[in-house]
Amino acid sequence: MTGARALPPSGAPPGPAAAAGRAPGWLPCSDRALERGDPLAGTAGFGERWLLVELESGWGRHAFFDSDLDPALGARIVARAEAAGIRPLAIRRTRLRAPERRDQSSWRWAIVDSRPGHEQIRWGTVPDPAELLTLPLDGSAGEPSDAPIVAVCAHARHDQCCAVRGRPVVEALAARHPELTWECSHLGGDRFAATMILFPHGLLYGRVDAARAETVVARHAEGRVVPDLLRGRTSLSTAAQAAEASARTATGDDAIDAFRVLSERPHPHGWTVELEHGDERLTVEVGERLSESLLSTCSATIAHPVREFVPVSVARARR
Repeated sequence: MTGARALPPSGAPPGPAAAAGRAPGWLPCSDRALERGDPLAGTAGFGERWLLVELESGWGRHAFFDSDLDPALGARIVARAEAAGIRPLAIRRTRLRAPERRDQSSWRWAIVDSRPGHEQIRWGTVPDPAELLTLPLDGSAGEPSDAPIVAVCAHARHDQCCAVRGRPVVEALAARHPELTWECSHLGGDRFAATMILFPHGLLYGRVDAARAETVVARHAEGRVVPDLLRGRTSLSTAAQAAEASARTATGDDAIDAFRVLSERPHPHGWTVELEHGDERLTVEVGERLSESLLSTCSATIAHPVREFVPVSVARARR
């Protein structure tokens, strides 16, 4: 796609030095990715389980280290979660008015299990964030919830695209689904802004605008995905995410749990992924390549190639 319009400046623009170093014709990373047609499938960063912590204050580049949370404590919380194989994520309501802010003596958290067949959300609070260092991380703490969590990255200090593209999405969703919608910290893939994730399934979407975000939420409620915006399911490997995207195209099946990964095998040109689909067994071939060198974020100054997946074939057989 060519002729993409550059984003307007974010509420947290880069400093003068960074701006001065930009070449004429510079475009934000999401505009550049749109012009190149960077593929979405297979770009969701891995996360089987998640720890969400409500941090209402402004966030610096790293939300757990630069917020109303003591940075040393934030570092310990992140290290503990990651050591347990859990991905930490800061969340907050969007544009809260003073009467809506949480009681400062109560810190809200959620533990999410996104593994297929184990999907679960459990919410709780602690009176002191230091208690997050002793919070059981095995899914036994907190109260289970059947309501999904819709989280949109609007992390301005991480990348201007996340703010400029993410904020209209989160505000539109919060107006219609105030109890379900949260702003969240960096999800990865700034060039695919606006990015949003739906829990408990860990479905990560990209290039979402306000109108299509509502479609994503509505289809999720029906147990379906929006395939052309889906980057992948975070509990799957990136190769399996790309294979599932190919399988959805081949079968037309948009059910969240339509496919189950049976095996993944790398080979010199890509991957062979076996999927179960009802009474069928699908053999999906996906190619793997390196892109041209690119600046993958707005703050990047050195271009690097990134890995991309290419659909090759889908063979269907009865089990």
